[in-house]
Formats: sequence, structure tokens, C-alpha cells
Amino acid sequence: MFYWIFLVGYFLGAVPFGFIIAKAKGIDILNTGSGSPGATNVKRTLGTKWGGLVFLLDFLKGLLPVLISKMYFRPYPNLANNVSALLLVGLILGHSYSIFLRFHGGKGVATAMGGLSILMPSATFLGVILWYSVFSITRFVSLASIGFALFLPLNAYLFAYRREIIELAFFIMIIVLLRHLPNIQRLWKGTENRFDRKSK
Repeated sequence: MFYWIFLVGYFLGAVPFGFIIAKAKGIDILNTGSGSPGATNVKRTLGTKWGGLVFLLDFLKGLLPVLISKMYFRPYPNLANNVSALLLVGLILGHSYSIFLRFHGGKGVATAMGGLSILMPSATFLGVILWYSVFSITRFVSLASIGFALFLPLNAYLFAYRREIIELAFFIMIIVLLRHLPNIQRLWKGTENRFDRKSK
């Protein structure tokens, strides 16, 4: 059962909303800007409206499957946590390494936030506040996402979530950091792009 749950999560996560929306607007997002089909690159390329839509869809891509899983397995709380955590792992890996894009993908932050808002709402809310604060001060989406990921396990621990949820938080931290390695290098060199306060 766990094998199939992971596969379902992977293929749902692999649906590339950013690529699809950009393609519908006549743009190959994989060859534009940073080459990422995530919300940040779509926003830079197509404007706030389309970037916001991609973020929302990627967020819901994490939230809805995890919510359905938690509701379905509600009579079995321990199983519900394990199944939902594994499902979210599949969703994030599918989003980040989509089979439909030859294993390219986004950074996984929006999808992670969506699923985690069900599995660890208090810690996720605190993480989102941190994300927004870092972004507002620095205008670096990448730095805000890295900060969110780094503090995720600590937030999960402070709110005393179960072991499998804390382990999930560590996994997400590692994936997000790995996906942001080029951004970390650019931040170190001072060449990372900021978001202007003006938007399209």
C-alpha cells in the first residue's frame, strides 16, 4: 500500500502547472529566465497574476491530497500520519523532479507548504511568517525559502509534533536546500536576483 501511495503522490506532484500555464501563453518556461517552472520564474516572466496562480495551484497540489488522506484514515491516527507524510514526500519529489519534464521541476516550497499546512499547521504558519519577513526585508525569494526550510525541523520540534512529522520536516529541509544550491551560490557571490517592489 505504501508503495502505491508514494507513486500516487509522485504523479500528482509531477503535474507541471507552471509549464502548462506558460505554454498556454506561448512561452517555454524551461528556456526562459531561470528555467524553472515554479511560481517565481512564472511571475518574473508572465507577471504577478500568473505567478500567483501557479503558486496557488502548486500549494493546492500539496494541500488537497494530504487533506483527503488525513480524512480517509482518520479512524487510524498513526497510520494517517505515516500515509500522509509519505504522500507528501511523493508530491514534493514529483513536483521537483517531474517525469513529464524529463525530471526537471520547481523548488517544491509551495507544494510543501500546502501539505504541511495540514500535517503541522502551527509550525507551518510560523514558517510562513518567517518566509514573508525575510522576503519583505531582502526581496530574495530564494533566501526566504531557505530560511523556511532551515527552521522547519526546529518549528516541528518546538510544537511537539510526532516523530514521523519531524522526520518529514528534516526531509523537506534537505530537498529544498538541494534544490536551492544554485541560488545559494549566487547569494554567496552577490549575483542573485531580487524581486522589485513594482510588479507587472
